[in-house]
Amino acid sequence: MILPQNSKQDNGLSWQTKVFDSLSYPSVILSSDKTVVHANKKFFEKFDLSLKDIQNKKCYSLFLYRDTPCNSDECPIVRVVQRKRSYNFVIKHPHQWEDRVFSPILNDNGSVDYIIGSIRDISKIRSLERQLIGVKEFISQVIHSSASAIVATDREGNIELMNDVAKELFQMNDSKNKIKHAKQLYSPGKLEEIMTLLRGEQISEKGKLIIPRIDIVNSKKEKVPVEMSAAIIYDENGRESGTMAIYNILKEKIEVERKLKDAQAKLTQSEKMASMGKLAAGVAHEINNPLTGILFYASLLLEKADLDDSVKEDIGNIVEDANRCKDIVKNLLVYSRKTDSHKNIININSIVDQSLKLTRDQKKFRNIVIKKDLSNEMMPIDADTNKLNQVIINLVLNALYAMEGEGILTFRTYKDTFKKKVFLEVIDTGPGIEHKNLSKIFDPFFTTKEVGKSTGLGLSIVYGIMEEHGGSISIKKTSSKGTTFILEFPLCSPSQFKGILCNHLSNNEYK
Repeated sequence: MILPQNSKQDNGLSWQTKVFDSLSYPSVILSSDKTVVHANKKFFEKFDLSLKDIQNKKCYSLFLYRDTPCNSDECPIVRVVQRKRSYNFVIKHPHQWEDRVFSPILNDNGSVDYIIGSIRDISKIRSLERQLIGVKEFISQVIHSSASAIVATDREGNIELMNDVAKELFQMNDSKNKIKHAKQLYSPGKLEEIMTLLRGEQISEKGKLIIPRIDIVNSKKEKVPVEMSAAIIYDENGRESGTMAIYNILKEKIEVERKLKDAQAKLTQSEKMASMGKLAAGVAHEINNPLTGILFYASLLLEKADLDDSVKEDIGNIVEDANRCKDIVKNLLVYSRKTDSHKNIININSIVDQSLKLTRDQKKFRNIVIKKDLSNEMMPIDADTNKLNQVIINLVLNALYAMEGEGILTFRTYKDTFKKKVFLEVIDTGPGIEHKNLSKIFDPFFTTKEVGKSTGLGLSIVYGIMEEHGGSISIKKTSSKGTTFILEFPLCSPSQFKGILCNHLSNNEYK
């Protein structure tokens, strides 16, 4: 080493040598021709060498353990001399990783006189890097294999991460309008509201929030109901560095809840109808006996020849009202299902045609347009024709009353082979059913007609007949433009009508 004049200390060592020896990494001084000039204490201690062992040796024999020079294009010494700046590279030994750094020592003219080379053991760092990479890969696998949608943003709200489920939820895979900011995930103003809640004191744990139901907005501007867990990500100093959110789609849960609610409503209705049926049967039985006596004795009185006309008129009114009571009792017996059923296999379209023939001649149909949208497929059901005629006629008369004798009455039939169901829709163009009455229309004795014009048993009897047939009746939709009743029947399987002469039925049709 060349030392400046008057730089010697009392102990004979130059200040450059002291600085060199104080370096924490093993280091050597090389001339521009790759000759080793000197080394520091750390170098001698690490490699158990002396100054005599290294002087006048070339760097490749010391560092690469070989007698021939390395390729000049790859040699770090050549690069440092040519570019006059530091250069480093990493080398792996069997049990150790080393980072070797070479830096130029320039003279007053700016040329490279010497190169200082340092050897740094980076085995622990490399081990930590591998562990960190492994942790990152594991976290990435967890995030991307999650069944929930996960989104993470930076502190400005820019989206940094979105797993595959989230991309599908937000319709990112086939959309031209890519979502880049968290604001695009919600309705206007909603993100600010969520962040206020996250930073607020009213939550149990600051920075964490669970929202059982919220609508997110996908790239197609469609709203999707989800359950959301949100959290603020803090750095080591407790400052906000980003946010993350986990979304679980509620579509299936909402559908299950809706079906459960419908099932509970149907069960309640069935229990109510069963209770009313028992009551109706008992009432009908108790009324029927005295009613028969009234009709019998009133008829005997009418046969007397010496009665005044006014008396005959009064007795006639008694007979008329008694017969009306008899019809009500008959309806009560039908409602309580005490009448016998005579079922046979029949196409639903035939029942519609039969029912219309039974009501077609009424004057009320004068200004009514009948439309039939009946499927050409065979849709056999096991039914009591007379009872189903009663169902359809009842719905027709209700529709005529709602339309006040003028409008369009449509019948539509179709089937779902997969679900093994047959459907009949009866559609009118009346003013619709008031929302407050929707839950009561199938209740016994409920009617919106004037007193004396209806017993309120019609739709409750229809409901009972449909249950008796293993089917159901409900309101598909209602509005100021009309009401649609939908009747659902089990579709007969080929085995149920095997042996019956049905030329138009094909077994393949019901597979």
